[in-house]
Amino acid sequence: MLFVSDSAKRKLNEIRSAKDMTEDYFVRVTITSGGCSGLTYNLDFDNELKDKDQVFDDNETKVVCDLKSFLYLCNSTLAFSDDLDGKGFYFDNPNAARECGCGESFAL
Repeated sequence: MLFVSDSAKRKLNEIRSAKDMTEDYFVRVTITSGGCSGLTYNLDFDNELKDKDQVFDDNETKVVCDLKSFLYLCNSTLAFSDDLDGKGFYFDNPNAARECGCGESFAL
């Protein structure tokens, strides 16, 4: 399962509204190689499901990822912070052994 915090839900709805996206747009999460810790989170809006996509609905928010990315993201929570440290969107990922200082990449 992938989870969505209240703060992430609010910000995603705000972005969706500002860009005049319809309700059929969802959040796509992918994990790619890169970043200072080895693996990087990528977030985007999409409206087309792909073969073998994993689909999750939490907190009235649809999140989709490919099967490989889900192996890294299982039981993670997408959150949003607008505190002074300026994190933006980030994942509370129980599978990550370590994260870089900026929170944009991780390692297992």
